[in-house]
Amino acid sequence: MSGHHTLGARDLTLGYGAAPIVEELSLTVPRGKVTTIVGANACGKSTLLRGLARLLRPAAGQVLLDGRSIHDLPTRQVARVMGLLPQSPVAPDGLTVVDLVGRGRSPHQGWFRQWSAADETAVATALEATGTLDLAHRTVDELSGGQRQRVWIAMALAQETDVLLLDEPTTFLDVAHQVDVLDLLADLNQRRGTTVVAVLHDLNLAARYSDHMVALLAGRVVAAGPPRAVVTEATVGDVFGMRCTVIDDPVAGTPLVIPLGRKQAGPAASRAVAAGARA
Repeated sequence: MSGHHTLGARDLTLGYGAAPIVEELSLTVPRGKVTTIVGANACGKSTLLRGLARLLRPAAGQVLLDGRSIHDLPTRQVARVMGLLPQSPVAPDGLTVVDLVGRGRSPHQGWFRQWSAADETAVATALEATGTLDLAHRTVDELSGGQRQRVWIAMALAQETDVLLLDEPTTFLDVAHQVDVLDLLADLNQRRGTTVVAVLHDLNLAARYSDHMVALLAGRVVAAGPPRAVVTEATVGDVFGMRCTVIDDPVAGTPLVIPLGRKQAGPAASRAVAAGARA
């Protein structure tokens, strides 16, 4: 396998017991683009990502990598194509940053292949790309949340995959670090052409950084496409059960969701917010 790889799902049903969480879901992940999966809590976002990453075997349907069922492919072959950053990953106590990032090279190792100059270069490049080169010899457990997240992304980069899946990479980070991590992923996508698929909670950040968005409701896709087609007042109402008005982000020009609480007066408030945004 080489070049940009295709990832998708066909009639996919996933769950952890008798009741399915994701049901008869089909999607295609655009190659070389940033895709975000959004939806309310417990709608199946993380379950879908686990299914795409081959961590969860489907009850029905298929995850397709380059047109073939991902479960029919050798594990090492998949690991050379697709990297995963799970929710809240944990490193062993005392592990240094460089050693953690070096673990990303394991898919390229074999019985007779030892650590090489190519491995060394991949680790150094990943550390540099994530701005963590100066942290290389510090232990992971002494880093801040933002630093730690960058280091985990560096490990995924060292794997040198064409597809990168991330489950809520900005969770527990303050706003500045959230933007920092998303800037990093955008740079990675633009420089390397890496296909990025991320589960995100913040609709406005998702709209700003995405080429393609997938909105889930009760384990099914209710909207998919560019941010402007997905982030609408109707879809936000359906998916999140929230009244809102959607205006243009004054910085990025992408859709910006303004929630409307009980104190707002419905349509009148929507018009006032929209007028304020234009002013």
